[in-house]
Amino acid sequence: MKFAATLLLSCSALMTASNAFADAPSVVVSIKPIHSLVASVMKGVAEPKLIVEGAASPHTYNMRPSKASALQKADLIFWVGHGMEAFLEKPLEALGTKAAVVSLEDAPGLTKLKFREGGVFEPEAEEEGHDHGHSHGSEDHAAGAEDDGDHDHDGNDVHLWLDPMNAKAMVEDIEKALVQADPENATTYQANGADMMKRLDALDTELKTTLEPVKDKPFIVFHDAYQYFENRYGVKVAGSITVSPESIPGAERVKEIHQKVEELGATCVFAEPQFEPKLVKVVTEGSKARSGVLDPEAGALTEGPDLYFDLMRGLATSLKTCLSQAS
Repeated sequence: MKFAATLLLSCSALMTASNAFADAPSVVVSIKPIHSLVASVMKGVAEPKLIVEGAASPHTYNMRPSKASALQKADLIFWVGHGMEAFLEKPLEALGTKAAVVSLEDAPGLTKLKFREGGVFEPEAEEEGHDHGHSHGSEDHAAGAEDDGDHDHDGNDVHLWLDPMNAKAMVEDIEKALVQADPENATTYQANGADMMKRLDALDTELKTTLEPVKDKPFIVFHDAYQYFENRYGVKVAGSITVSPESIPGAERVKEIHQKVEELGATCVFAEPQFEPKLVKVVTEGSKARSGVLDPEAGALTEGPDLYFDLMRGLATSLKTCLSQAS
């Protein structure tokens, strides 16, 4: 009898969990960092689907039929917005008609930074007018203006998640959208959202402590994706190898960055796992600069609720490890 009662309770629990998943909305998320935030708020209810999986980059992503099908069946879609996942613009127009689409670049309370220009952040001559396949339909773009895929229509850098305070603003917007779409699970979403606020505050304090010893040491990055991280923690990016990760930098750009590395003395130059690492070797050749890897879009990390925290800690650890060894 005791065994039968235990079995009955176990079956009941499984059925309850199954019903929760069945009744929850179908949620699709564009990229890993945002997927992690959404998965954290949905914990205990259901798991959101991810479009850009594995080591793929949103800058060079081509939509697969299975992902187009997921969009078509979705009730709720989260993405950063037009400036980041340009590959999603047409599919959302064509396939996401029944879904509520949440552009997190519009979340209230975000800190937004204009896309950086000037010096080693300036588009080089041979990149001017180059079409990277991110047509936004604007008059400027139609006239041949550069679209680097990293900023929105207003010229804002859209790597917004690289500041935990922006992540908090996104979590609030995610929670609100989920509660509206699925009021039956509102209590769970709200509890998860409140927990995320505490975790993100603790992460922010941790990262400040980690980066304090190296925050004044300059370094070079593969592409200019780190403004929000810099702004929050006072670290110093001295330039980027390429303005846009979709385009290979020309000889002038590489020469300019190589000179910058020499001027700075011993520093660090960081590659990204999704893109060609040979360029880092070229710009550090003959210098004392060390090399490292930064992964702002979590290409090398496993998706899930903890990914955001792993991503941010990974950036801080990679910076501290390389920069603390630089003379």
